[in-house]
Amino acid sequence: MAIVCRTGSITRADQTHTPLELPLADPLGADIATTYLEVFSGTASSLDVGIWETDPGRSRWEFTDSGEVIYVIAGRMTVTEDGKEPQDIQPGDLVIFPIGWQGFWEVTEPLKKVYVIFE
Repeated sequence: MAIVCRTGSITRADQTHTPLELPLADPLGADIATTYLEVFSGTASSLDVGIWETDPGRSRWEFTDSGEVIYVIAGRMTVTEDGKEPQDIQPGDLVIFPIGWQGFWEVTEPLKKVYVIFE
């Protein structure tokens, strides 16, 4: 059976509330509220899929053991990989953070994304 998730009908009230913190990412001393709803977690595979929302803020990300694919539903952010030029991300963008990606996320508008974490 297929797993269907209607992302447009999921609100922050439907999700688990948690602050952004290590080991996920370093919020650089600021409190950044996030919420998530795990849609799928593979038991035989190393794959996690869900919806994630965050308030604006700047954070440092280091994808050392896993990578992430995101599809932005709402909001805006700028991502800057170490040593590279900033990239503006907006609704409708599909972004891949391969294993080994390190840099900063600057969320400028409340962000809602679908995520796939892989090893």
